[in-house]
Amino acid sequence: MLHTVNKSPFIFKNFESCARVAKAEDPIMLYEDGVYAAMKGTAVEAMMKEMIAKHPVFAIRADVKARGIEEKILEGVKLCDYDCFVDLVTQHKIYAWL
Repeated sequence: MLHTVNKSPFIFKNFESCARVAKAEDPIMLYEDGVYAAMKGTAVEAMMKEMIAKHPVFAIRADVKARGIEEKILEGVKLCDYDCFVDLVTQHKIYAWL
């Protein structure tokens, strides 16, 4: 199951819900404002580090760049383009955390 998160973890609880429910090894895709969850030095950093330890975690490079946070992304988060996103979608069922 591919879990997708597109909302800021500082406003919505969808990232937190995803962290509780996602099974080990399920990939997590952060996009749009969901990429803020991958930042160093935030209130969700510890939760994100736990996610990285249990799941492949991806973030859309264009969304990271658009928000000016390229230098703040946690180690272990894989930046990918839309082709990578499409590949993940074709390989997994999707659960969108809206």
